[in-house]
Amino acid sequence: MTSSVDVPALVDALRQTGATVAAAESLTGGAVCARLVDVPGASDVVRGGVVAYATELKATLLGVDELLLATRGPVDSAVAEAMAAGVRERLDAVYGLATTGVAGPGPSDGQPAGTVYVAVAGPQGSRWERLAVEGDRAVVRSTTVDAVLALLADVLGVG
Repeated sequence: MTSSVDVPALVDALRQTGATVAAAESLTGGAVCARLVDVPGASDVVRGGVVAYATELKATLLGVDELLLATRGPVDSAVAEAMAAGVRERLDAVYGLATTGVAGPGPSDGQPAGTVYVAVAGPQGSRWERLAVEGDRAVVRSTTVDAVLALLADVLGVG
């Protein structure tokens, strides 16, 4: 993924359809929500965000199944989908976004640095993507933000 996501167009598409969005973030630490609210008028569509960096917060704040977290770990496609669905429900948004992964520099939770899952949950269900990002923490995190916004743009048919 590249940083070619036209975020103002994404916000405009949400506004035109009356849709809202919320973000559940782990490794991105609020950067997805920050990127969205950089756009003037984002308050029309952005409901908010939950930074659930610690694994147990994915369960308590976002409703991710504790057994899923215990058996598969926090860096997993099903966890990303559950985070997206959880933030969508808890923040009453049309679309929920989620990021989970390992920013590095070293491995975590049995996964190498750069292993990332992003997900979007919406009225038609959910979609996820796995990324294997090479680079330092900053590259992994910025690539993840771009990837989840690109996935939302794809779901919305923007760009």
